[in-house]
Amino acid sequence: MEQNHQAQVPQPAAEMLRALDTGFTERRIADGRDGAQLAYRCGGSRGPVVVLLHGISSGAASWLPCASLLAAHARVIAWDAPGYGSSQALPIAAPKAADYAQRLQDLMRALDVRPDVIVGHSLGALMAAAYVAEAGPELLPAQLLLLSPAQGYGGPGKEGKARDVARQRLDALAAVGVEGLAERGPGRLLSAAASADAQAWVRWNMRRLDPDGYRQAVAMLCGDAIDDYLGRRGQGVSVRVGCGALDVVTPPPGCAALAERFALPFELVPDAGHACYVEQAGRVAQWIRHGLAVA
Repeated sequence: MEQNHQAQVPQPAAEMLRALDTGFTERRIADGRDGAQLAYRCGGSRGPVVVLLHGISSGAASWLPCASLLAAHARVIAWDAPGYGSSQALPIAAPKAADYAQRLQDLMRALDVRPDVIVGHSLGALMAAAYVAEAGPELLPAQLLLLSPAQGYGGPGKEGKARDVARQRLDALAAVGVEGLAERGPGRLLSAAASADAQAWVRWNMRRLDPDGYRQAVAMLCGDAIDDYLGRRGQGVSVRVGCGALDVVTPPPGCAALAERFALPFELVPDAGHACYVEQAGRVAQWIRHGLAVA
């Protein structure tokens, strides 16, 4: 019965998988500090550099629909965060966002690029905020775009919430495994009106989660917070916040409150849930292109 169920699961369109292999190919490097492997995907060959950071339930490949729209006018780099895809996990069980940000600095140095725009989605927004707080001036972007940002539960007074979130996520992983999480994913990450293609793409990417990398990311989500990093962001970095209008994971009121605390522009992505860059790739690409125009 299990095999029959698996066979009936909708798969991404064949042309998407071909585009992944031909226009958004995976590359790997060894970190110059300790030799750890980092994997990333590239699209485009010239123009400003756009760096895309995925969230806790995804990976670099998930950016394909959006990256394909950006690649004609930009060099697009999407990483697999440590513990995701072919990227080696961090050597600590409970890393902070700054530990992921250090790896991102290592990747930028290895590629000899300074990003013009960094886009962080969900947990990737917390990593991106840490990057602009920790990186030297030579590696800072002009624009930081926080898309449906996960703000973290590591702040004062959130100890109980942090324990609850960690327990819920880890219990779910133990109970249903990666495959079960992938089956549930579209219902939580996309709006009810999401296309079958968007649902299949979310599932396909979630099935590639590594349990150990996911556990590390849960520890970071529950042990760190975005506010301190944003308060220490490098001089000259402009920040904007966006959110899917139908997001139930990082709902609009919470994202708007973050923007208000730091006096940042806030925009909604219409007709989109949490994985808005999958569900409304064109609108998110337009939002990113606006960031490029002012970078």
